[in-house]
Amino acid sequence: MENIKLQGVTLFSASCLFILSQCTAGSGISERDEKTIIIGPETADCTGVAPMKCLQVKENANGKWTNLYTNIEGFTYEPGYEYVLKIKAEKAENPPADGSSIKYILIKEISRTKK
Repeated sequence: MENIKLQGVTLFSASCLFILSQCTAGSGISERDEKTIIIGPETADCTGVAPMKCLQVKENANGKWTNLYTNIEGFTYEPGYEYVLKIKAEKAENPPADGSSIKYILIKEISRTKK
């Protein structure tokens, strides 16, 4: 009987590890994913854990603006300017439960245009 309980616990633990590994593997972010993005000249009201202001981001000039719920390390935003940035996206080490599992890091500010 004790052996059956131990096998059940082992199977349960293995299943949990498998499920968790599948969640991170499917995120679409490699260890180092670089891309160019456009940051809009105004922030927008959004709600993460609490109401906040989000940067408006799109990946190309014809794209749709979306909210960025986290910061870009090394980038200081100034309202009234549209930015083109080269950034890298990395998996965050030990992200907080209420935070993003992806962190963004500025590689280069390509342009900054007054709007």
